[in-house]
Amino acid sequence: MRRTRRDPRWSFVFAGFAVLAIFAVTAAQQRSRTLDVVDLTVAEAQRRMSTGTLTSRALTQAYLDRIAAIDDAGPQLNAVIDINPAAVKEAAARDAERKAGRSRGPLHGIPILIKDNIDVGGMINSAGSLAIADNRPKADAFVIRRLREAGVVILGRTNLSEWANFRSTESTSGWSSRGGQTKNPYALDRNPCGSSSGSAVAAAASLAVVAVGTETDGSIICPASVNGVVGLKPTVGLVSRRGIIPVSATQDTAGPIGRTVADVAALLGAMAGVDDRDPAGGAAAGKVVPDYSMFLNRNALNGQRIGVFRRTAGMPADVEAAINAAVAAMQKAGATIVDVVVPNYGQWEAAEFEVMLYEFKDGLNDYLAPANAVQKTLAAVMAYNTANAARVMPFFGQDIFERAQAKGPLTEPAYLEAKGRAAQLAGTDGLLAALLRDRLAAIVTPSTGPAWIIDAKRGDRGASIGGYGPAAVAGTPSINIPIGESSGLPFGLTFMGPAFSEPQLIGMAYALEQLTNARRTPRFLPTLEQ
Repeated sequence: MRRTRRDPRWSFVFAGFAVLAIFAVTAAQQRSRTLDVVDLTVAEAQRRMSTGTLTSRALTQAYLDRIAAIDDAGPQLNAVIDINPAAVKEAAARDAERKAGRSRGPLHGIPILIKDNIDVGGMINSAGSLAIADNRPKADAFVIRRLREAGVVILGRTNLSEWANFRSTESTSGWSSRGGQTKNPYALDRNPCGSSSGSAVAAAASLAVVAVGTETDGSIICPASVNGVVGLKPTVGLVSRRGIIPVSATQDTAGPIGRTVADVAALLGAMAGVDDRDPAGGAAAGKVVPDYSMFLNRNALNGQRIGVFRRTAGMPADVEAAINAAVAAMQKAGATIVDVVVPNYGQWEAAEFEVMLYEFKDGLNDYLAPANAVQKTLAAVMAYNTANAARVMPFFGQDIFERAQAKGPLTEPAYLEAKGRAAQLAGTDGLLAALLRDRLAAIVTPSTGPAWIIDAKRGDRGASIGGYGPAAVAGTPSINIPIGESSGLPFGLTFMGPAFSEPQLIGMAYALEQLTNARRTPRFLPTLEQ
């Protein structure tokens, strides 16, 4: 198993680093000259394996080599926190099945990476925290079982913002006490956003074909945006949360991250499934689509009414220019464009945070009680953090934990009132009201601005927030696609729609992706070119 980075007190020494980074990437490519995995798609990998010109074992080894070359060494992206010691063995088993005439579908033999807050049997699941670095679940999460049934090869686990960015208001995205700081592959001194930072960076840097992240509010959309990849946050309940370290039972979901809409659609088909033991799972009955790839339609924008929610204040001028160009492209493709304002925008934030505080304590205690971890409660985790503050809390504390621990049970009127208020403001009277009022298929909005400088002392104060929040709080789907760059730093556009509108969002996002072709492969620059 790969040794993780234990010392979080990182520093950045960039003089001459660009040459080293380029050398490391070139060396990795030379070791696999006949197997260049940079920007390799699910469909192309599957085509090669189906025709016998590629094996899952060779593909898996190529990604392991690339992880060693540019994640452990070279640019040291620090996106992968653990390697699955059985990855090559799993790949060989998928090859044997294919040779015997059995293929499990479009993901058969495809190597993927999993965020370090989702149970993978036998591997550490820590939410990036040293406090539960001994937690090795015996069984897979529901979504991991579905992925294995689809034939994927699990390469390993990705780093994240510790506790999914829910430990402190002063946190730095992409940093965890167990994994250290993940870096943005476009400029290594820039933040990768969070909490699914490692998954988005891994996808952007071609450390796997695709990756799995999770989101409560922006944790897929934001890192996808600033790392120039596609990220889809499903409707809450479409993908099971059982076996995932929780933040909020109301808003949590896992979702796919990849370099193209097609790759994300393929992964979503394997992840989605009704889990009756997930409190939100019943709503997905009859709504799950086995293959979302059928909605990849270049003409999906034609005849659609699209709302534009222009949240570009404080962002560079080229962000607004790229949004305008994307809107013009959609209009040219036959969409009717309507400028909209989401009612009550941001007014739900206090209620949303109150709900999270209650649900985090309740959910984490339920997760830890049967887990293979010494710490069995939030209170025990807090005590560990305090006793090991030099390693666990060198940059920021645990003020969110403290507030969550002070909350009572989910039967308290304050919790129930906050939950209803957040849903009303963001959903019924917010996003959904805007969609209904103007008869819109979707609302598009800037996902976020370009990545900000990593600054452990200041945390994420340089971040700019786009308009994706309503879908997160309402529990409805959203998808980010790359739409442009600002001084070499990518940013994206988010499509938001009503519950279980993933097929329509995938179609429209794919159509715009084909029109704009905005994504550029990262160059691992030490900093922005002047």
